[in-house]
Amino acid sequence: MSAKNNYPYQDSFEKNLLSKDLSKVTIDEYNKILAELFNYLSEFNKGYQSDHRVENLFNRDIEAYLNMLLTNRQISNSTYNKILSHINVYFNYLFTHNLNSNLPTIELKGLKKASKEDINVKWINELDSILMNNNVHFYARMTMLLTSKGYKSEEFLQKGFYKQLSSIDFNENELKFKSSFDEFIKPIQEKQSSSDIFLKQRLSEQPNITIQGLHKYLKPSEDVLNISLNPSTLFQSYIVFYIQKNPNLNDIELSTHLNLDLSSINYYKQLAYKLI
Repeated sequence: MSAKNNYPYQDSFEKNLLSKDLSKVTIDEYNKILAELFNYLSEFNKGYQSDHRVENLFNRDIEAYLNMLLTNRQISNSTYNKILSHINVYFNYLFTHNLNSNLPTIELKGLKKASKEDINVKWINELDSILMNNNVHFYARMTMLLTSKGYKSEEFLQKGFYKQLSSIDFNENELKFKSSFDEFIKPIQEKQSSSDIFLKQRLSEQPNITIQGLHKYLKPSEDVLNISLNPSTLFQSYIVFYIQKNPNLNDIELSTHLNLDLSSINYYKQLAYKLI
């Protein structure tokens, strides 16, 4: 990689983009996304740290980066899809120009685009009955329960989160569900030798479910409930619900409780008023 390049083969890839008559803004966007991807890989991916060659990257490496964006930055599905698309164009270019022998994005799929209609608080008001609905997967119900308590997916998917369960204020119906969930998860915990609550059901050296893995459990339950169960969308619904239920709190208080900047608070306040 030359001194001015921020990712492998940037010079030749830019020339390829220019040959397609893409605007400078679009090319700059490609460069920004790819530079951030390879910065992440350089800092957090042990395989890439030891050998900075693109042929050593596989779908799990790109998936790990996308999972980080979903969990740590809470990006929307449309932003996720745009980033994946740009990364895919880059690796397709490397593959078709014999600069890379594999295509690490070939098995990665986009996410369903969330619309404004997806963001609603109806599920929070109906949570007690949803928790008793055995047609909804246990992981989906636990995701909804923890989101209603103000937790993001990046928090409750972390190793060791189970230690926080004892400090959460659950009502009677929620405690009944938790008891049923404990029965469901116990044999999986024993199989995986882990006390965490979001675990793969097949034995694995890395038993904790990723955000991508969680989506696979949420999708069937979306059809049962007829609502979006995307964790980011659910959390946005929680924010709207909290703002609607606390009209007397000022922006600073909302920002402190919800851990959002003031511009985000303003956005969600406007959305909350529209959805009333």
